[in-house]
Amino acid sequence: MNADLLDQLRQQIQRDVNRRGLDRDPHDNLFTACRDDFAHACRSIAESPHASLGVVTGFFIPHAQPPCGETDGPLGALFLARAFSALDISIVLFTDSFCLHALEVGTTAAGVSGTVATKRCDDETNLEIDSGLTHLIAVERVGPSYDGRCRNMRGRDVTGETSLAHRLFDGSASTSKPIVTIGIGDGGNEIGMGKIAPSLIARDIEHGESIACRVPTDYLLVAGVSNWGAYVLAAGVAYLRRRPLPASLFDSRRERELLRLMVEEGPLVDGVTAIQSATVDGLTFDEYIEPLDRIGELLRNEGLLR
Repeated sequence: MNADLLDQLRQQIQRDVNRRGLDRDPHDNLFTACRDDFAHACRSIAESPHASLGVVTGFFIPHAQPPCGETDGPLGALFLARAFSALDISIVLFTDSFCLHALEVGTTAAGVSGTVATKRCDDETNLEIDSGLTHLIAVERVGPSYDGRCRNMRGRDVTGETSLAHRLFDGSASTSKPIVTIGIGDGGNEIGMGKIAPSLIARDIEHGESIACRVPTDYLLVAGVSNWGAYVLAAGVAYLRRRPLPASLFDSRRERELLRLMVEEGPLVDGVTAIQSATVDGLTFDEYIEPLDRIGELLRNEGLLR
């Protein structure tokens, strides 16, 4: 087994493509703060004999027309659903009502709706942790800052439009069998970022003092785009289990088509531009998909695509 491959996978997605300040200091930054967590997160899932995952996503964009969820997060959650289903790992998706239909459209189009459930988590009655879950993963999911308010990268308060899904992570340690938590984010305001010192986020990220999320996770993966973190997490688990993934997962045309369907029928919008387009975080699709191509090539070289 190539001991360096996990590092190579992580490196594919840790680029500050939107110049948010993720690597402002070359040595002490959001990328380096929890550098080893990616490998630990992959091993935690890969080495769990009966892994069962809950994935929480959905970030509300209030200034979009219509106001709805963004494309970063749901597409990554769908990728995890497709990849882990192929690895025979149980997975359920959690999101708010503003994002639920987009995930249902995606799971149906991807052919996994029969095996992957999508659940709404809009109020406290829907926030029970499913019995049997071993891991909870947040993909681009805003969490409360240290004053209890949820804010987007512009510093705008979106608490009123955001369910209490962070309580799934607050309560995971109090379950009869503790659940491993994993956060994937790209700006400092997402669930999991509470593992990084708020002073570092305040120093390096615009509005960091007010947006820094207080909710930590056991493992945190900081990516240039959160969907990229989902791509690489699935790849890392497949590598450690020595189980090949379908080559179709790394087909950029297929990924674009799934994104288009979720945008048009969800609807979803680009989180940076707030425009209903098949793009993510203001990047052209070619810029956005490049890491997925490189991740697929690394797995192909290991004989882990079929």
